[in-house]
Amino acid sequence: MARSRTGEFLMDLDEGMLAYFREMAQEMVTRFGISRAEAVARINRAYEGQKFEPYPDLMCHELPEYWGYGLYFKPNAGRLPDDDPDTDLSVWEVRPAPPRHSPAWTLEP
Repeated sequence: MARSRTGEFLMDLDEGMLAYFREMAQEMVTRFGISRAEAVARINRAYEGQKFEPYPDLMCHELPEYWGYGLYFKPNAGRLPDDDPDTDLSVWEVRPAPPRHSPAWTLEP
């Protein structure tokens, strides 16, 4: 199965995992109102250098939005918010985005 580093992500991914990470980025854009560039930078900061199996990698046992919440919010008492519509996300602390000069930023903001 072909694997390659994409222009946006700093990991070697097959087509299925590339789609999975793109969906994760889109979930953060939609749910948290951040730019796609910032979402990709958050993913790169967390996963650069990690090895992934072809789709479905073990991480695919969770939906992409699950990982997105962990990349965007800091845990509170060891827990992260979820997609429950009654969850008040304003009480959760947001993780800072990677610094702009970081190599994690592969897309223009």
